[in-house]
Amino acid sequence: MAAGNVNPFNLSDSEDEADQRAEDGVHIEKSPSVGTPGPSSNNPFSPQADAEPPALLVSSTRTSPSVEGISVSAAAAAMAVALADNRVSVDVIAAQLIRDHYILTALEFHTELLESGRELPRLRDYFSNPGNFERQTGTPPACKDQGLGPGGPLNRAGSISTLDSLDFARYSDDGNRESDERVAVLEFELRKAKETIQALRTNLTQAAESDTQERNKNYSSHPETQEPIRPLEKRALNFLVNEYLLKNEYKLSAITFSDENDDQDFELWDDVGLNIPKPPDLLQIYRNCGSALPSPRNTVDVAVGVESGELTGNYITQKSDLLQQQQTEVVEELEYQISLLNEEKQSLADYIKKLQSEIQSLRRTVSPPPHDQGSQPNPPSSSTPPQPPLDNGQYLDIRGASEPDNPPTERNTPTQTISNPTHTSSQPHAKLKSRGTVVFDQPNRKLSPAFQQALLSFCKMSADSRLGAEVSRIADNEESVMLMLGRCLPHIVPNVLLAKRERMVAHLCQELIPLILCTACLHPEPKERDQLLHILFNLIKRPDDEQRQMILTGCVAFARHVGPTRVEAELLPQCWEQINHKYPERRLLVAEACGALAPYLPKEIRSSLVLSMLQQMLAEDKADMVREAVVKSLAIIMGYIDDPDKYSQGFELMLLSLGDPSERVVSAIHQVFIPAFAAWTTELGNLQTTLIPSLLARIEKLLKGEHGFDEHKLHMFLSALQSLIPPLFSVVIQNAPFTHRVNLQGDIPPIEVTRFPRPASPLQDIATIVGSREMLSALLILYDYQLEHEGTTGWDSLLWVVNQLLPQLIDIVGRINVTSTTCVHEFSRFFWRLCRTFGKIFTNTKVKPQFQEILRLSEENVDALTGNGILTKATVPIYATGVLTCYNQDEDRKLLVGFLEDVMTTLSLSHAPLDSLKASFVELGANPVYHELLLTVLWYGVVHTSALVRCTAARMFELILRGMSEALIDRRVAPALITLCSGPEFSVRISTIPAFGTIMETVTQKELLERVKMQLASFLEDPQYQDQHSLHMEIIRTFGRVGPNAEPRFRDEFVLPHLHKLALGNNVQATESKRIDIATQLFEAYSALSCCFISEELMVNHFLPGLRCLRTDMEQLSPEHEVILSSMIKEGEIKVENRGIGQAEGSVSIAASLVGEDAKTKFLSKMGQLTTSGAMLANVFQRKK
Repeated sequence: MAAGNVNPFNLSDSEDEADQRAEDGVHIEKSPSVGTPGPSSNNPFSPQADAEPPALLVSSTRTSPSVEGISVSAAAAAMAVALADNRVSVDVIAAQLIRDHYILTALEFHTELLESGRELPRLRDYFSNPGNFERQTGTPPACKDQGLGPGGPLNRAGSISTLDSLDFARYSDDGNRESDERVAVLEFELRKAKETIQALRTNLTQAAESDTQERNKNYSSHPETQEPIRPLEKRALNFLVNEYLLKNEYKLSAITFSDENDDQDFELWDDVGLNIPKPPDLLQIYRNCGSALPSPRNTVDVAVGVESGELTGNYITQKSDLLQQQQTEVVEELEYQISLLNEEKQSLADYIKKLQSEIQSLRRTVSPPPHDQGSQPNPPSSSTPPQPPLDNGQYLDIRGASEPDNPPTERNTPTQTISNPTHTSSQPHAKLKSRGTVVFDQPNRKLSPAFQQALLSFCKMSADSRLGAEVSRIADNEESVMLMLGRCLPHIVPNVLLAKRERMVAHLCQELIPLILCTACLHPEPKERDQLLHILFNLIKRPDDEQRQMILTGCVAFARHVGPTRVEAELLPQCWEQINHKYPERRLLVAEACGALAPYLPKEIRSSLVLSMLQQMLAEDKADMVREAVVKSLAIIMGYIDDPDKYSQGFELMLLSLGDPSERVVSAIHQVFIPAFAAWTTELGNLQTTLIPSLLARIEKLLKGEHGFDEHKLHMFLSALQSLIPPLFSVVIQNAPFTHRVNLQGDIPPIEVTRFPRPASPLQDIATIVGSREMLSALLILYDYQLEHEGTTGWDSLLWVVNQLLPQLIDIVGRINVTSTTCVHEFSRFFWRLCRTFGKIFTNTKVKPQFQEILRLSEENVDALTGNGILTKATVPIYATGVLTCYNQDEDRKLLVGFLEDVMTTLSLSHAPLDSLKASFVELGANPVYHELLLTVLWYGVVHTSALVRCTAARMFELILRGMSEALIDRRVAPALITLCSGPEFSVRISTIPAFGTIMETVTQKELLERVKMQLASFLEDPQYQDQHSLHMEIIRTFGRVGPNAEPRFRDEFVLPHLHKLALGNNVQATESKRIDIATQLFEAYSALSCCFISEELMVNHFLPGLRCLRTDMEQLSPEHEVILSSMIKEGEIKVENRGIGQAEGSVSIAASLVGEDAKTKFLSKMGQLTTSGAMLANVFQRKK
């Protein structure tokens, strides 16, 4: 069909054209009651005033009792007498009102036009411009030009304060109050005008009602002389009809009816008539039509209005003329809208005829001869199946497109064939002859059907709904086309009438997709087909997920129908055109279409043009969702590509995607792309020889970097290696010596649920990679038996893992920074997943021995520091947390406990750094499952005979307390710490102080806090600790760390007073080195505590005196610190003096700008000092003049 000739969406909007008609003017017939004198040349309302064509005069029936309203009524009456042959346009009236500064009258006129659905641009622009109502002292030139007089524009009413017109100055104490009286007068005049309008509407309704009653009498006596329907009657009938439709569940018809009468409010009966009672519903009227209806009302509604004596005489004489004039205008407007609807109806009828003619054309060109019905190719079965119905047998259905087209035994054939059920046409249009056989290029790949199906499942298509079923199958002959049109057109035509709504337009566009696809498939002209496909891709401006799925379903159906050549020639150009579209939804459609069409493209195009398009979008597109779809489409391309030369390009695409800043893109690369790329590299034989070694080489290069270590890149490469573990294990078990012994017959035991780590996606499920869970279960049985009884001889793929991969990984682990929590965690997770995937036997026989050989935890090497250097590296925490925690049985837990005890003992006795042990405790302590185990290890250290081991155990408690339950702390931690404090060594006691501080910071149990407080008080007050410099240093350091987060009572009653004592005692310290050490720690502690709320009493009694003692030390030892302390003291004294005034301000940081406070804290501290008032807020939001 020629889509360019008829556009079914070019629907006229009657409202817009009605507005245009109101602007341009509409001629009406001359009134016989008006004389014939011509318009005077000096009449301001004459058509020559604004050079406007004569138009319908719409006089406002609303008048104000003010002088202004009377003068305008008089002017209107004089105007009606003066104008005989010509009517003045409403735009001229509006211009004259604005010129004469009749603002309220112009506003009422504007309101009347809005209610009648005919908005006037001049009035709309005038009243929407705030500049016309600003206060001005003089008369601007614009006012003079418009004839607004010396008063200037209208002052704003105080009762109508909007955000754009709010003047904060008049809310201030010294604001301008001169306009208050003027505002009150204007509000009173507006209220009186509304009352007058209501009264006039009442009179108008009564007149119309009496006229209707007289017509009813005439109709009862002379039914053949029925007059045309009046506006009041029409509005009443419309209301009753709409009420009937809603009551009887004709909601769609009610919506359409409401749209066609958009000038009426169907929610309110008063919109029909102000004092007319509502008649019975249509059903009651129908039941009583044969009997005399009772009088609708026995009472008369009374409305308050003005007396006739209060109005001018001209108004009384012109009342009937105005009524007749308004009714004539309404009738003409309705007739015009009816004509527009008739035009729309005719346009739709022409469109339907056009479709019918195209159906006839297709019938002539596609219809097969009757005698060819027996020439269909027989199916491969021995017996011919019964002939299916035409509606089912003549379609190409893609609802099963995700399933393989060929049996698994034939999946490696180079081509895919789809037979055409129709026959050769005898018509002259050769291009529309039966397509015969469609052949698709199948790659030379060995993917399992399950993996291929899981890969294609990421192409989101919709074939489950009614519309999806229509889109997914394309008609091939005359009968099928007719049946398809018969199903689709009933869903299209009703939506055409409702197409004003955007949602309805989108739904209508979706309903057209089957028609567009069918025509694009069968049309003989390439130019027309290209235009139709262009319409398909541009059908919806910003398609949502459902709409994109529908379009993709249609594209796949089209591709399966026409073959790879036409897909390349007709569909790909449409994608290329929209690759840089401004809307991300359209670019997203292109990215998804490239993946969905990949199986149906020529393999050369698949690995060249489409790959280049997706690579460009991945590198240049700024939308995360588009890049995510590009990654998924690239994965599908990797599932069908078979050109070995494209391996390097795929590897670069993987690295580019891994470095993407968006998490959803990185997630897609791990879930979809890496498994598909790994499957291809496995078939190429590059997984173990090229892909994994390349990533390992990049990690080693990072470790050797001269410009620092990039943890983000390490995470990027290591996460890619982790995603390659399932494909690596699949290669190992599928290339094992026992593969020929796999037997899927008989009972195969199911795989344990916890046998493998949970896969991130179906493509990382090893059962999907190998083909089925039955196949995987059979391979696992043989795998475990081979490892346990027969060894690895001749098993090259597994030997590569044992002899090359593991040693290289362990070497890399020994070179990473043990203090980097991120690196330790990443490698720990990698080894955990590797060991869980390869199994317990592999872990115990292949992985653990290699670690144990390197660590060498033997007693004779305790004092050999050079032999224990490996214990200080990251190998220890990664072995403990990544290998020994893979399995959680009793023997595994005992092995982990023994390893940690040995490491703790060895490092303590050899005076080696404890970083590796700390990293192990931090990583394990993050999981509450291991808290009991770690406490068992630490208790071993608590009761150890060596003071060095006990010191190490005391320091390890601090690392695991956060996140531990208070019950466990009370039951096991506190007794262990008390036991350590009761020992004779001061070094052990001092080592417990950080753990006690952490308990004060994290625990809320009062009894436990009191016990800890008593122990710390003994350290500070016991005479035996008076000269313990290291103890004082540790306590001050702990106070500075936990003070801001500890309980306020503990901080006020214990921390601050003891810091004051320590500062006072440091003034008399004779040893200068000790004095400077204590002073430095005190400075850090006071700087941290200055951010806390400190009461006035504590500030005067402890905080400020402690700072003064510290300043005395710093004056002699560190002058630069003395300046900062002086500022802190001064600010504290100011706060004490102003505490009575600003008591409710809260805590403000004393050293906020002096101790390196971050920007957020600075902002909050400044905002806390503000005193907000109404005047200040007004100044904040005051508009700039």
